Parts: sequence; C-alpha cells; structure tokens
Amino acid sequence: MSLLEALILGLIQGLTEFLPISSSAHLRIAGEVLPSATDPGATFTAITQIGTEAAVLVYFWKDITRIIGAWFRHVTRRGLPANDPDVRMGWLIIIGTLPIVIIGFLAQEYIRSAFRSLWLVAIVLIVFGILLGIADWLGRRDRELTQLTYPHGLAYGAAQTLALIPGVSRSGATTSMGLALGYTRPAAARYAFLLAVPAVFGSGFYELLTAIREPGSSPFSYLEIAAATVVAFGVGLAVIAGLMAYISKRSFLPFVIYRLLLGGTLLVLLATGVIDPL
Repeated sequence: MSLLEALILGLIQGLTEFLPISSSAHLRIAGEVLPSATDPGATFTAITQIGTEAAVLVYFWKDITRIIGAWFRHVTRRGLPANDPDVRMGWLIIIGTLPIVIIGFLAQEYIRSAFRSLWLVAIVLIVFGILLGIADWLGRRDRELTQLTYPHGLAYGAAQTLALIPGVSRSGATTSMGLALGYTRPAAARYAFLLAVPAVFGSGFYELLTAIREPGSSPFSYLEIAAATVVAFGVGLAVIAGLMAYISKRSFLPFVIYRLLLGGTLLVLLATGVIDPL
C-alpha cells in the first residue's frame, strides 16, 4: 500500500472515529476500494486511533488533568473523599475500562480474523444503527454525568467491548448505552469519549509494539502509519468540536440513516460478488 492510501485512511479515521458510524468499518471497507484492495488490518487501525485519541486529550485536557489529579490525591490520602465528582469519575473510567481489557485480551484471534469479515461488518452496521435510533428516540435524556453510577459505568464498559467488532462503533455503542440509561446526548457522548482514552491508548501502543516486533503485521511502513496517525489527529480534533456542538441541539437520526444505507449497500455488493468479504 502507498503513502497516499495511508493518508486517505488517516483522513477516514479522523472523520469517523468520533461519529457513531464505526471508523474500523470504514477503514475495512476503504481498504477494499482503494487501488491496492487490501485490508489495512487491526494493527494499522489501532495505531492510527492513537492519533484520534490524542485529539480527545487535547479537547478534554482540562477535564482529564483535573480527574487524574483528583483521583491521585484521593488514593494517596491527600484529603479528597471518594464521593468527590472527579474522584468518582476517575474510578468510573477505570471500572468501565476493565471489560474491554479482559475481552480484548482473550479475543485477539477473532479480532484479527473472524471479526473483520465484511458480512459481519454490514450486519452490525445495520443492527447497531437501529439500536442507536431506538435509544435516541426512547431515552429519557434527563441525567447528567454527575448522576453517573458505578453500575452504569460498568454497563458503558460492557457496551464498549462491542467496538472490538468493526461496524459497531465505540462511540455509537457507548453513547447508545448512555441514552438507553437516560443520560443527555452531550453527557452520554462526553463519558464515551473519556472512557475510550485508556482503552484506545492501551490497544494502540500494544499494536505499535507488535508492529515493531513483527514488521509484516501491517501492509504499511512505519512512516506511512505515522503520517496517517498525524492526519487522524488533526481531522479528529475538528470532528469532536463539531459533534459536541451538533448533539447539544440535534438528534442522532442522520447517523442512523447513514449506517442503514451503508450496511445495506455493503450487503448488496457482497451478495453480487463486487467485494470480497475476506
């Protein structure tokens, strides 16, 4: 694969990571339609997500540093109680991260093979698009992050594990869970973004080490992956700002419709043999 293809995939990663439409599905599909017609692979996907997650660090920098500082002051017994909002958020992010760490470690074989079937991608694009629409339509949307409980944090974490399947969407699954639990759209999305930080960085750096140890684990060179990651960061930062402004006033319906159309189109292309599912 070429540098230009890497840059295109980095652009796609940045555009789709934070929208509830699945960046991994778009990278998987794009790999089939680019000139090389090659799956970018789980390694490339995870490493470029470091770029988009770095955008989360920049956008939520004040929140993240405040939460980390409060949590450390609590665990080192410097006066902050367990019910301090930032201390609680620190524990909630830790608890919510545990499911994807466990499942991600145990399911490595499937993440790199069976989960990347385009038949599965098409189906989950449609199914989880419908679930997002139902959650957005029926959710009460009257809870804020200050009301987030530990059981709800764990439920968010369980939803995040579904993002291991391309097509589900990390932000889509976790935001859908938040909406189903009654949180406002901005609150659901905000916690989804914060929750993704340790999981994505952990996965990304793990795959980076894999790429260093096993040079053939990605069809791209180190330079091409680095360039794509930088592009993903810049584009992702702009998308976060736009999405947070959008959902404060509007619904997720356009994303639901897009998922249904994309999934349906992919099914047709697969059924007619235009695209190879593997």
